[in-house]
Amino acid sequence: MNDKNAIRQEIRGRVAEFHQAALAEKQPFRPGVDYVHFAGRVHDADEIQTMVEASLDCWLTAGRFTEEFESGLAEFLGAETVLTVNSGSSANLVALSALTSPTLKDRRIKPGDEVITVAAGFPTTVNPIIQNRAVPVFVDVELGTYTPTLASIEAAIGPQTKAVMMAHTMGVPFELRELRELCDRHGLWLIEDNCDALGSRYDGQNTGTFGDFGTLSFYPAHHITMGEGGAVITSDDQLARIARSFRDWGRDCYCAGGENNTCGKRFTQQFGTLPYGYDHKYVYSHIGYNLKITDMQAAVGCAQLRKLPGFITARRSNHEALARGLERFADRLILHAEPASSESSWFGYVITIRPDSNLTRPRIVSALEAARIETRNLFCGNLLRHPAYQDIDHRVVGKLTNTDLITNNTFFIGVYPGLTPAMIEHVLATFVQALDR
Repeated sequence: MNDKNAIRQEIRGRVAEFHQAALAEKQPFRPGVDYVHFAGRVHDADEIQTMVEASLDCWLTAGRFTEEFESGLAEFLGAETVLTVNSGSSANLVALSALTSPTLKDRRIKPGDEVITVAAGFPTTVNPIIQNRAVPVFVDVELGTYTPTLASIEAAIGPQTKAVMMAHTMGVPFELRELRELCDRHGLWLIEDNCDALGSRYDGQNTGTFGDFGTLSFYPAHHITMGEGGAVITSDDQLARIARSFRDWGRDCYCAGGENNTCGKRFTQQFGTLPYGYDHKYVYSHIGYNLKITDMQAAVGCAQLRKLPGFITARRSNHEALARGLERFADRLILHAEPASSESSWFGYVITIRPDSNLTRPRIVSALEAARIETRNLFCGNLLRHPAYQDIDHRVVGKLTNTDLITNNTFFIGVYPGLTPAMIEHVLATFVQALDR
């Protein structure tokens, strides 16, 4: 072992000592004193060691850890390509923007074309549609699963429809195989916002891999984290190249950082009205962005990816424990559910207060928050009722009855891997105290 490797090993050891001294959990959970968070990062010394190792390389943009993370996640998902970006929001932007590429000819999404989605979701699923001057078409969702029915999506298809873009809300897959077949029949693109659902499966296949694109977020609240970060998933080589172009300034060249002439034709091609042989590294085929991550972020992701199977198991176990404990209140609460063909890697446990009960969301949420149990509304409720969306060009198919009920009556609590049995016991005891009085 040479000196630099010996020093690296010494640094790793010291980082582990620091983690144990400064960051490791040392005291048992104290009900009503310590927070039961709705989500959060779960890590050990491995994440810090790997991030420090990346910093020692001083390769500050995407590099070897990014390649390791992308290939490892692609293998986990069973996808051809995983392309990292700087957030889940950027992943959605890249995926939708890629479908506007002129290289897709008649199938490209152009201004005025329609994209079917839901109003009961997160803004960044819808924003790329608007930002690309397409028209979002909103459908309602079902209570319990918080996903739309296939029939409602089919009813929304019109002559201007080009795509379906929606999320697996809180980790619950929508009817993926059936929707994929519907999109194929009508020549529609399908984008799965998989940011809440890493590790969910439908008919035994990972969500995020049925669509032309899938997207992921690695914000600390999500299934794995690198602080900020996201990814675009595809198994279509043409779409992968287009997405990479939009992510990397819009350039036509697809060389990795530090590489040259991957195509073997760097100075022998004609592009637009540029001089023949113009340097391919500086040819731009799309109006793009710079949305790459750093290698230190990717290093954290590599360590998190090693823990992902355990994280998924913990989320399912925590969700099941809450479901068992809350079943006694099913006459007053609509409890979280999933389709029969699904295995959900749950983001949280969603609860809707039945409108015919004597309960209100403020009453239940206040009791939980007073017991230091964090709650969150189901994202936007009805997105169209928010100030930013008052004047957007859009279409609604059917009535958003359940979406409006969600706006008033729905919230969720955590199932993330940082929860302990004592925390879940405290959550259930608080529900009993609030609902049985």
